[in-house]
Amino acid sequence: MSDLHRADDVTGLVLAGGQGLRMGGVDKGLQPHAGRRLVEHALQRLRPQVGTLMVNANRNLQAYADLGVPVCPDEHPGYAGPLAGVAAGLACCRTPWLVTVPCDTPGFPLDLVARLMQAAREDDAEVAIAATVQDGRLQPEPVFCLVRADLRPSLLAFLQAGQRKVDRWTAQHRCATAVFETASDFDNLNTLQDLQRAAAPAATPAPD
Repeated sequence: MSDLHRADDVTGLVLAGGQGLRMGGVDKGLQPHAGRRLVEHALQRLRPQVGTLMVNANRNLQAYADLGVPVCPDEHPGYAGPLAGVAAGLACCRTPWLVTVPCDTPGFPLDLVARLMQAAREDDAEVAIAATVQDGRLQPEPVFCLVRADLRPSLLAFLQAGQRKVDRWTAQHRCATAVFETASDFDNLNTLQDLQRAAAPAATPAPD
């Protein structure tokens, strides 16, 4: 890995600023899972991969601040989606790169950032996103995204034009893709039922 792409050059941002509509409007990042809150799983998994950590949140800001990392609320009102969270992170970012992960995917790969950085380096890209192969087709995971910090003006202009879709913005830039072999590493817990299923003990096979 070149000096240009050291982990210390990357700020990690956990996106926890959504409305949690599929969870009934609860603050998703603060929901308990496997002994800790979802946002804590994401922070723990991301911490060794980056030099600096932050959280994007729009509610319960003190609860997130109590985790000991900076909290960056959206600058755009009305829960404008993950790109608004990325823009908030870029406003606070003091490293050349920002990487984002959602708060609801507790098992994302431990080599996520290294492989995104490798893809960006190999393709001389400004953005790199994760992808998996599902049913023989490439499935982008665009909220797992490495972004050059100097793209903030471009993103602000995109949001101010009323645009929200991550893939439409990344398509405006040199974008690399890092393909991960294990699609289940990107399984997210979107609903309360997902959380309940994840918490349920595995069934014990019946004796022969």
